[in-house]
Amino acid sequence: MQAVPVRATAIPSVTDALRAVESLLLSSGQRTARQNAWTAVLEDRRRAKDRVETAYVLEAVADHRS
Repeated sequence: MQAVPVRATAIPSVTDALRAVESLLLSSGQRTARQNAWTAVLEDRRRAKDRVETAYVLEAVADHRS
């Protein structure tokens, strides 16, 4: 039995492939706008999580005082 040769270069991930296509199709400004929009989405999610945790703490404090 012969051993299968090992590939020296890594196979690009789907994310890498999408970024390569994006760089070909979008101008630099459009890429920056998309990245900024995604950053805003992540920040909104973080703030929503913080609001839920704060509400939980406030309810726990209110229940403890009752």
